[in-house]
Amino acid sequence: MSEQFKLAPLKIEEYKLENGLRVVLNPDPAIPVVALAVYYDVGSRNEREGRTGFAHLFEHMMFQGSENVKKAEHFQFIMKAGGTMNGTTSSERTNYFETLPANQLPLALWLESDRMRTLAVTQENLDNQRDAVKEEKRLRYDNQPYGGIFDLINEMIYKNFANSHSTIGSMEDLDDATVEDVQEFFRVYYAPNNAVLVLSGSFDTETAKQQIEKFFGSIPSQPLPPALDVSEPKEVAENYKVHEDKLAPFPAFLIGWKIPARRTPEFNALYLAGKLLYDGESSRLYQKLVKGEESVVQLFGFTDERRGPSSIFIGAIPKPEKDLSKIREVIMHEINDLATNGVKPEEMQKIQNQLLNDVVRMRQSSMTRAQQIAEFALYDGNPELVNSELDELLQITPDQIKAVVAEYLNTENRALLDVVPVGKG
Repeated sequence: MSEQFKLAPLKIEEYKLENGLRVVLNPDPAIPVVALAVYYDVGSRNEREGRTGFAHLFEHMMFQGSENVKKAEHFQFIMKAGGTMNGTTSSERTNYFETLPANQLPLALWLESDRMRTLAVTQENLDNQRDAVKEEKRLRYDNQPYGGIFDLINEMIYKNFANSHSTIGSMEDLDDATVEDVQEFFRVYYAPNNAVLVLSGSFDTETAKQQIEKFFGSIPSQPLPPALDVSEPKEVAENYKVHEDKLAPFPAFLIGWKIPARRTPEFNALYLAGKLLYDGESSRLYQKLVKGEESVVQLFGFTDERRGPSSIFIGAIPKPEKDLSKIREVIMHEINDLATNGVKPEEMQKIQNQLLNDVVRMRQSSMTRAQQIAEFALYDGNPELVNSELDELLQITPDQIKAVVAEYLNTENRALLDVVPVGKG
């Protein structure tokens, strides 16, 4: 790696409370704000058949009040203190985070500790948040054109239920859930020894440690959650499916490939291949399909990063009267070209510039730093990886990219989902 890519390492201090809560501190006094991220090691991957949607339901439940915080007060406390906040759920984790003026750190710690300790898991809260999830599903999935296609393609890519089912889950499963089911889910997965707390920004380290101990130290630990099997056969579950979409104005398609787990050399090389193929206006497919042929309304590609088998998606919404099969041929031709002829030197330079730009941007935001550090701590047990990930990616060679594209993308082992407007199949 050339010297132009050398960056000073972020300051990282990691320790563990007696109850098992993993804490990572990243002091940076540049701006007088502090970001707090609490990551729980529970996502849709932890759910079993008949009990889906619980991880996402809890993202909602966690804002319904606790012993000392009334319903919706979490938002009010943060906003009145001049902060921002949110929570998200994925297959891999559920996270909660806030950014506040530096002098408001005790408020953030108190709010997160109170709901970790005493979340109000009541029948009333379960009923109203179950309804909130149903409404979210109607708005984001059922009543949106192409709303459910990523859930459908996951079912085609993955055979293991832990990997294949949707994060939002089954509404029937949520209807069947009892308050006892939900209380048990909270006990098992929302324990301090199943979480990571990351603090990034302007704070005094010793004062922060004392405050974290004060607010979190007495929360009892729990037995660890059951072991999880996310293993997959190499083959995708299903190669082809047609989905009729009553709201889609145009046909569309989505292609999905199963690839190795995050942070493996193969995954890293495929992640860079994705940047070449579909990331940004200078990518190969954007230049061919959007700029050149002007054949698509929208082009999208995404690398889904998981601790187990992961995936890559490429899809498009063609312009009216454009031939979907020809657009797919362009996509597969570019993949074949990468697998056969490899990466051009100027493309490799562009990728490296993008990677450096991504890291510099990440470092400029205390919240983005906190979240990246939390992922490495939770997924890999090593928050220091935030300082070495760039080096790992920059060491990927053109030959490695060529080889993994040939093995994992330039193959018939892929899932193709055709989306057609109702009555136009």
